[in-house]
Amino acid sequence: MLDPAYFKRLQDRLAEVERQIGDPGLAGNPRRYGELGREHARLRRLLDRAAEYEQQRRALEESRALAAAPDTDPDLKALATEDLRGLEETVPRLERQLLMEMLPSDPEEERNTILEIRAGTGGEEAALFAADLFRMYSRYCEGRGWRVGMIDASPSATGGYKEVVCLVEGEGAYGVLRYESGVHRVQRVPATEAAGRIHTSAASVVALPEVAEVDDIFIPPEELRIDIFCSSGPGGQGVNTTYSAVRITHEPTGLVAQSQDERSQHRNKEKAMAVLKARLLDLRRREEEERTGSARRSMIGSGDRSEKIRTYNFPQNRVTDHRINLTLYTLNRVMDGELGSLLDALREHDLAERIRREMAQS
Repeated sequence: MLDPAYFKRLQDRLAEVERQIGDPGLAGNPRRYGELGREHARLRRLLDRAAEYEQQRRALEESRALAAAPDTDPDLKALATEDLRGLEETVPRLERQLLMEMLPSDPEEERNTILEIRAGTGGEEAALFAADLFRMYSRYCEGRGWRVGMIDASPSATGGYKEVVCLVEGEGAYGVLRYESGVHRVQRVPATEAAGRIHTSAASVVALPEVAEVDDIFIPPEELRIDIFCSSGPGGQGVNTTYSAVRITHEPTGLVAQSQDERSQHRNKEKAMAVLKARLLDLRRREEEERTGSARRSMIGSGDRSEKIRTYNFPQNRVTDHRINLTLYTLNRVMDGELGSLLDALREHDLAERIRREMAQS
């Protein structure tokens, strides 16, 4: 995976950056000077990590050879065997750090995320499954110390959700949950099915990064239609009889966002605007990716959201992620919020793909 030619190109680029920084004419361009300074620091840090990794990797190979050779002095063999234990832990750790350093930073990964879950095909069973997914994500987030705040919900007749939108607040929330966007399929005997037959239904999940000031999302007021109505959620008598719910429509795109979880009309408007801006930012970036043919569209977490990404088979206690061909027979634990093994595998796969592209393009 670690191509020596890639690091040779980085050495050449570092020399070129140092030459440009030393150019006296750069003094009149502080912005360019800053950009070059940051690039120089990143290249230097990356090459230093590469040198450390290579040194330890060679030491590991030498220790293995000494420990395995039949004619090695016994005392030397004992030392080599002792060194092996430490190096076999150190080298994979250094490799992981180096691989992470090779990727351009993505500040969006550290943001909060807006999570949207919608019932798909399957009627009431799909709505019940959407509620199960919301519970699954809520428990996972609670286990990580993240806060889950409701924005909007449309309950179904049997206690499920036709749609539920929430904000997950926590460091790195979007970087983890971005992999959940897509269609989730469930196979089980519905609670509403008396004959006991296994049905297949689905729910869709979308994870969006919360918009930040640097995103420069400005919406002219004349492009918005704002409707106020009575909340229909479980907020209690005061919520259900007060015109506090807010629906905002962006007329040029037809995008709609609403919030009815708060008693305050002002707070509901703030929440709805946050969702609308996140959806507009997502739309803008997807259009840009279509224009440029960006490879990012084919990466996990940013692909076609109509694609079936995961199947939850209750009779077999099985969950399968189709993007990485991973099957676990711990569905009961997954539905209880133990998503770590799934999300870690997705992140590792995505990391490998991003590194492969970075090395191919550099």
